[in-house]
Amino acid sequence: MNATNQIVLALSTLVEVTAVVAIATAQVPNSIAAPGETVVLKVHAEGAQVYECKASPDAKLAWQFREPIATLVVDGNTVGRHYAGPNWELADGSAIVGKVVGDAPGTDASDIPWLKLNVVTQRGNGTLTGVTTVQRINTQGGKLNGACDQAGKLRAMPYAADYIFLRKN
Repeated sequence: MNATNQIVLALSTLVEVTAVVAIATAQVPNSIAAPGETVVLKVHAEGAQVYECKASPDAKLAWQFREPIATLVVDGNTVGRHYAGPNWELADGSAIVGKVVGDAPGTDASDIPWLKLNVVTQRGNGTLTGVTTVQRINTQGGKLNGACDQAGKLRAMPYAADYIFLRKN
């Protein structure tokens, strides 16, 4: 390989590495930022957002969010679950319940929003002990809009997201 080819290869590798680092260190929107907090755990979630057909304030039937149901995964291993509340429960026995305090739009019209949640309840001892904030980022799918035709009908929309669990310093 001549010197020119080596330089081109090195530059293209540098560009690829820079792009990966930029994605990994991308800032979350201010509306869900948690300045001064430290990351305790990052997990990937795969599951569904469950919706129920209900009358909206204008008396028309529409899909309304009911609950999430998801498996929490780290390095390909199931470490817990996410469900109504919203609750996050880990296999080590620790669990938290959050309350939404901020949001930002997903990257695509079919993506549920990114969220910031304050922890309002803690149970058990383990990794989630002391967690004060949860961020939901990198959402894919999960959104369901529009009218429905039968009150009480349920529908699940597949979604994926990353959850970041933080604690105040």
